[in-house]
Amino acid sequence: MRMPTRLKLALLSLLVASTLVPAAHAANTTASPPGVQVSKAALQKVTSVEGITEYRLPNGLQVLLIPDDTKPTTTVNVTYRVGSRHEGYGETGMAHLLEHLIFKGSPRHPQVWSEFNKRGFSANGTTWYDRTNYFASFAANDDNLKWYLNWQADAMVNSFIARKDLDSEMTVVRNEMEMGENNPGRILLEKTLATMYQWHNYGKSTIGARTDVEGVDIRNLKAFYQRHYQPDNATLIVSGKFDAAKVLSWVQQSFGAIPKPQRVLPPLYTLDPVQDGERSVTVRRVGGVPMLFAGYHVVPGSHPDFAAVELLSIILGDTPSGRLHRRLTEQQLAASVFGFSQSLADPGHIVLGAQLANEQDPDKAAQAMLTEIEAMARQPITEAELARAKSKWLNSWDQGFADPQHVGVALSEAVAQGDWRLFFLTRDRIQAIGLADVQRVATQTFLPSNRTLGQYVPTATPERAPQPARVDVAAALKDFKGQAAAAAAEAFDASPSNIDARTLRLTLPSGMQVALLPKSTRGQAVKVSMTLRFGDETSLANWGEAPSALAALLDKGTRQLSRQQVQDRLDALQAELAFAGAPGQITVQLSTRRDKLPATIALLAEMLRQPALPAEALEEVRRQALSDLDAQRKEPEAVLDEALARHGNPYPRGDVRYARTFDEIETDWKGLQLERVKAYYEQFLGASHAQFAAVGDLDTAATVAALTAAFGDWRSPAAYVRVPDPFRAVKTTTLQLTTPDRQNAAMTASVSLPLSDTHADYPALMLANHLLGGGGDSRLWNRIREKDGLSYSVYSSIQWNPEEPHSHWVAAANFAPQNRDKVLAAFHEEIARARKDGFSQAEFEAGKRGLLSFRRLSRAQDARLAAGWASNLYLQRTFALSAQVDQALASLTLAQVNEALRRYIQPEQFVLGVAGDFKTP
Repeated sequence: MRMPTRLKLALLSLLVASTLVPAAHAANTTASPPGVQVSKAALQKVTSVEGITEYRLPNGLQVLLIPDDTKPTTTVNVTYRVGSRHEGYGETGMAHLLEHLIFKGSPRHPQVWSEFNKRGFSANGTTWYDRTNYFASFAANDDNLKWYLNWQADAMVNSFIARKDLDSEMTVVRNEMEMGENNPGRILLEKTLATMYQWHNYGKSTIGARTDVEGVDIRNLKAFYQRHYQPDNATLIVSGKFDAAKVLSWVQQSFGAIPKPQRVLPPLYTLDPVQDGERSVTVRRVGGVPMLFAGYHVVPGSHPDFAAVELLSIILGDTPSGRLHRRLTEQQLAASVFGFSQSLADPGHIVLGAQLANEQDPDKAAQAMLTEIEAMARQPITEAELARAKSKWLNSWDQGFADPQHVGVALSEAVAQGDWRLFFLTRDRIQAIGLADVQRVATQTFLPSNRTLGQYVPTATPERAPQPARVDVAAALKDFKGQAAAAAAEAFDASPSNIDARTLRLTLPSGMQVALLPKSTRGQAVKVSMTLRFGDETSLANWGEAPSALAALLDKGTRQLSRQQVQDRLDALQAELAFAGAPGQITVQLSTRRDKLPATIALLAEMLRQPALPAEALEEVRRQALSDLDAQRKEPEAVLDEALARHGNPYPRGDVRYARTFDEIETDWKGLQLERVKAYYEQFLGASHAQFAAVGDLDTAATVAALTAAFGDWRSPAAYVRVPDPFRAVKTTTLQLTTPDRQNAAMTASVSLPLSDTHADYPALMLANHLLGGGGDSRLWNRIREKDGLSYSVYSSIQWNPEEPHSHWVAAANFAPQNRDKVLAAFHEEIARARKDGFSQAEFEAGKRGLLSFRRLSRAQDARLAAGWASNLYLQRTFALSAQVDQALASLTLAQVNEALRRYIQPEQFVLGVAGDFKTP
């Protein structure tokens, strides 16, 4: 992490939470807990690199000795591999609070700061994302060194971590927070990082959220301490002038007494996904000057490419050699520029920025800064720039390594990244890296989609929303008394026979078929389903998107009421209404209350019979449809549906059965004129072939009267003949479609079936599909979702045709693209296993009970019951047929179900497709 300017140092020192040094006093010299016997196992030498020797205690403590007699000083540093990255929900600031409380002492060392002062220690502690460290430098002296080692060993496991100390230190911590809050650069950097990271704790300030810090439970804080402050999670570093043999002996005596912990620290696995678009954040506060930060995600500090990141921070952010200085400072767009990178255990960040004078234009500076940063692919780095950056970085490293006090503390960052030897490896990587690799890293890092722009805007009187606060719910409800309870609804018998017996069926003079099922409901609710049918194969051809547009325009106003007035009227009637359209059909779903139903029917009639069909609304509908179409072009499911629908489709363009491409749909929407929508309306709409069904708390007489007035004389202008859709065999195929940059993929398999829902095999195949993929305990679900964990959604279903023998079995799953082969293998294996071995008797019995229960449940849902009656009216059926199907299901045998599966679900007939971003290995 290179920070050559004063501003960079100020920003980072504010981000690294630390404990400032006052003074303190003495304590005992042994850290052995009572009753714990000192381990007799000796320190073991592990390795030695460039004058640094590593040792390890049996309890896991890592010890690094860096002898250097050139200065009469010693520095001792203890680094714990715990920082804000390790905090959970509600725990932000815990690592930093512990850092403060460690200095409150332990039973054997109760006055730490006083002792530091008497011994002339320059001591401190800091907390960062990946680590917490405690260090002291002092005149080389055996007594000082031994005392500090004993205190650190004692502090590791015996610190007070007491409520009284937390309370007394809270004011100090608040003051530290407030210092940061008063610094524009610090607060802007905090907000920028919070915007960069959605999930990872690098997006949270090390000092923590004020509410977490002020509300911390001391028991939770102590548990955090006991979990992380252990020898196997710590590194002791001694550098400077000392007697190595003595130090090893003292370490053995003090730290060796601490038992090896039994707990196992859980691994951390949270990483942010790749950023997929520019982000920005603006901070407005009183005071300061305008400031800009451009943050980019980069690799962890241990990654080979991090050497390039370090050099890029110099190439761009150095003064006076950096590109930003030349582009912004020298051209008077900014007062100064800077850049720094964060060498962290997980993927970190590089931040480049500028500080402006108040009279300078932030927008102009931001544009120039981002253009310069992100132009590196077009303006390659030169050999001279790279050589200069290397020289600056290596000179800084050499100066630091020459100072034993600096080295002892600097190694903490390498320890936190995973290994202290990274301190040297990074240097070697800097020396060895070539221009091509630095250019490559620059090109793949400085992308707009990887960027977060932070802007600080000084504002004399910033406007802010009220301070967030919780609500005392118990107090709010202390005197609450509810309104009068709704009348109890009847216990409705949803059997087919009772449904038929309770339903009034009639036909209006216009020809509209009506089914009314009055039943008491909670809140006097009523559900309505209505379908208008019209046209034939010839008359419905070549209308493009007119059917969809008409349905979308029906709620956009009438000849008497504006769009807003229609909506206000619906709200007053406590009604919700939705239209949907397809060639030859418009459906209406409606819900309201008992006393509002007649008036709602009247409003519905006005919307259907006297629509305004405004031109501006058509343009709105067109824009929405084209926007949705653009989104579908990139979605795996939609792309796959388009391809499968077109495969084997024999009908010509313009036929209602033709499957259009995305481009053809776009052409139809763009070419649609309002006159065409009006012509479609005039040619087809009427109630002669309509079905209306209402279920719920309705007044039958009032409803019939309202329907007669609304639709009794609304006759269709043209005849209706259902468009036939005869069975056709579709050639088997396997499709693989590419949808770039999509993290989810889709699979669909289908088979055309020469069956309708009146075929003798209908019950058996329905149950077979339920067992295979139709329920939450099906074969496909249990294998692909539950056992293999490959898909969030996997199912099979049958789209039954009620009018002619042409139904479709469909199976589908979504999954990560890299799991495609596993999903396909599991899918085919389960189909083959079910066909070969059949279902078990236990599966069969459980599945039959479940399917019958689902059917009973659907008849108990008023909206489904209304839709069922609308369909039955059209098909000239009653719910007696539903009872017959239930009886047939109950009478099935296992052999019949297994035979139906084998007869109709044949893999060699599958039309199968997958769509996704499938990378080539």
